[in-house]
Amino acid sequence: MRIAVIEDNEALAQGIAYRLQDAGHAVDMLHDGLAARDHLASEDADLIILDITLPRLDGLSLLHELRLAGDKRPVLLLTARAETVDRVAGLDAGADDYLVKPFEMAEFEARVRALLRRRDAPLNITQRIGNLVYDPAARQLRHGNEPLDLTRREAALFACLLDAEGRPVPKSRLLDQIYGTGADVDDSVIEVHVSRLRKRLAQTDVSIRTLRGFGYLLEAGG
Repeated sequence: MRIAVIEDNEALAQGIAYRLQDAGHAVDMLHDGLAARDHLASEDADLIILDITLPRLDGLSLLHELRLAGDKRPVLLLTARAETVDRVAGLDAGADDYLVKPFEMAEFEARVRALLRRRDAPLNITQRIGNLVYDPAARQLRHGNEPLDLTRREAALFACLLDAEGRPVPKSRLLDQIYGTGADVDDSVIEVHVSRLRKRLAQTDVSIRTLRGFGYLLEAGG
């Protein structure tokens, strides 16, 4: 999953990012409200972690703008404000959950898991390509009745290629999807992930084609 962490305390944001990345998620970190608004207008996120007190544009105002624009992505609010009235204001603005600082990382991770499950639960849709079936909620790929043993990053790579629906996906987009925008990772690492995923798909009728100058294409048959 790709998660946007919008928090002006850079040390806390980095600590959150490390925990999310350890769980296999890609993380985009933003430290002020206006930068976050621009980012969210153009980038995907499966979950938004949003601090209320942000420079330039506060979290509640940003959340209100997102909901007015019809943005339904789940939002977990972070705040130092523990009063009931503040919690109510956050939930009324459209937050899906609310966590008061300081918090235990174990509780934070549990709330993230719950929001991601809730996000996926209504979908319950599988995607098919060739003789493979992908379950986005479980992040599980099956070949016939057998699940393919993918790592989290391999599953994220496969999902990104599958969502492109037959269009080539450039390395830069794959890198953003797997590691998060601006991650300090060389794009050559994508070649490693693609190579490993190709080996997982070797016994299926689905393959990954390299289109020089364009990226990678997922295709069936041939």
